[in-house]
Amino acid sequence: MPGSGGTPVTRSTLRQQIADALRDEVLAGRLQPGQEFTVKQIADQYGVSATPVREALVDLSAQGLLESDHHRGFRVHQFTVDDFRDMVETRSLVIDGIVQHALRAGRTRVNAATVAPVRRRAEEADRAARGGDLDILIGYDLRFWRELGTIVSNRYISDFLHQLRVQIWVFAMPHLRIEPDVRRWLFRGYEELVDALVSGEVEAAREVLCAYNDLSLSWAARLDERLSS
Repeated sequence: MPGSGGTPVTRSTLRQQIADALRDEVLAGRLQPGQEFTVKQIADQYGVSATPVREALVDLSAQGLLESDHHRGFRVHQFTVDDFRDMVETRSLVIDGIVQHALRAGRTRVNAATVAPVRRRAEEADRAARGGDLDILIGYDLRFWRELGTIVSNRYISDFLHQLRVQIWVFAMPHLRIEPDVRRWLFRGYEELVDALVSGEVEAAREVLCAYNDLSLSWAARLDERLSS
């Protein structure tokens, strides 16, 4: 049975609230990769009818977080290290495309006032990464990139990258929680990236993002070694 009681859910936005609550369960590791559950279990947990639960689970399946089994219900999708590498590569290619488009359009500087709330997320994310606090970091990380994405790219690209980032965290969290030196593998360039964007230093921003991808791929190589030993 997933979760431990669940937060009471109001009836006005049941579908979205249930989807958000279950996504948080997966990201927090309370729902483990491969774990199975039924619509009835979730409906009983939140004290709601089966219809909004089924809709929420279908939504999460469409986002790649769950798998549907007609006879057994749903299970949390189990991403592999190769999946993680592909997601990092996809993230890199899309962001590089955003940078190239900004250069061609002559939009290389982000307004400091506009990005002020994002900077606050950056400060908190960097602080959590330095402390190795995954539970705090994941929230600020997702908000940082989502808000930054709405500033520097169109909504469709921002939504796609957000979904991809959630999938990356779903894969990474169980592994990061057992890393003996987790801080070594956490990105700590949020504020540096914001500074580069505000200053219009595109190459500096690109270097931060390349370092981020290199760190992710180095961690993937470490995981390969650990999982094969």
